[in-house]
Amino acid sequence: MKNILIPTDFSENSHNAIRYALEYYSDIPVNFYILHVSNQNSNFKEVEQENFSDFNNEMQTVQGALTFLKEEIKTFQLLSKSQDHKFFPLHENLNLVEAIRKQVTEKEIDYILMGTKGNSKINRSEMGSNTCDVITKVKCPILVIPENAKFNGIKNIAFLTDYNCIYRNKVISTLSETLSLHRAPLRVLHIKAQNTGLTASQTDNKGFLHYFFKEIKHSFHFVENKDLEIGIQDFVETWEISLVSIVAKNLNFIQRLLLRPALKTGSYTANVPFLVLHE
Repeated sequence: MKNILIPTDFSENSHNAIRYALEYYSDIPVNFYILHVSNQNSNFKEVEQENFSDFNNEMQTVQGALTFLKEEIKTFQLLSKSQDHKFFPLHENLNLVEAIRKQVTEKEIDYILMGTKGNSKINRSEMGSNTCDVITKVKCPILVIPENAKFNGIKNIAFLTDYNCIYRNKVISTLSETLSLHRAPLRVLHIKAQNTGLTASQTDNKGFLHYFFKEIKHSFHFVENKDLEIGIQDFVETWEISLVSIVAKNLNFIQRLLLRPALKTGSYTANVPFLVLHE
């Protein structure tokens, strides 16, 4: 039984992320924890009389959030194709990172699943603006779903690497579990500088990856392009990549690819989810 935490701001993008999750985990038992964070003052009992109006507005916001949560749970219970999918509403008055950290610990969460962009019915905030904080501050694998992503099966999974480190067991085991869940081949993609070869340590680290995944169909590739986005876009299209995995400490890659500025043209892998792994 997997425990999956999905933050929601009740936007269409949040709904799309949950629908994606139902398909992605369709073949296994899952406890889905649907979390909404109001980020209001949780110490209601100490509100002074003169602030009663603000208190009342906060209570209405909380009640509205609870109503939306119940509606979402009913909707996704109907959409789920598995009797082994269970849904649990969660509401917190902490900031998003603190709320997620708390639930990851208390509910023994295996994966966090987040949409990259949202437009809330409650506070009109953008969930995507919090994605980087969650990736860097919460030590839990995160599946990030772009707003236009639709689940059509997982054909191939890419793993982006520069071969500059030996990956620890947690990264390898999480990636192996993902490959096994979807019976998908692994395509290791080396992001290299132009006109450079592998150092001795990089060659060793590549060899370790080959050993770790010897029981799984895999292949090694590289992209050598001044425009990283275009190079990876070409690779994703050529190899029919359905999911891109990357280690969280590679912040440069994540910021350029996953959290790129919205105004950047020619956005690559716009519909391909990212699995961000933690060591």
